[in-house]
Amino acid sequence: QVQLVESGGGLVQPGGSLRLSCAASEIIFSRYFLNWYRQGSGKQRELVARITTGGNTDYTNSVKGRFTISRDNAKNTVFLQMNSLKPEDTARYYCNAVRPGSTAYNYWGQGTQVTVSS
Repeated sequence: QVQLVESGGGLVQPGGSLRLSCAASEIIFSRYFLNWYRQGSGKQRELVARITTGGNTDYTNSVKGRFTISRDNAKNTVFLQMNSLKPEDTARYYCNAVRPGSTAYNYWGQGTQVTVSS
């Protein structure tokens, strides 16, 4: 059974940093696009960052220059380095793995809470 398990969330002050990790099991990790989504209280889930199988990255405008997504295929892990955090970054962050060209292979983690507050 495919599992995605996020870790690294927590409470941080504005301007601080966190590094989220998402470890996957039972999939050939290198064949998947990997995404980080977030959902704040009362808000829709939004795509924050994506990394393709080839290592190309893309970010939503609000996090460009502050967040960095990376992947380690050997360890089946994707990371989200979050710097200069703002209160508006407060949300539950979800890891998502999608196999390009196939809607049948679309997996989600349970999420990890990030709270930015003084």
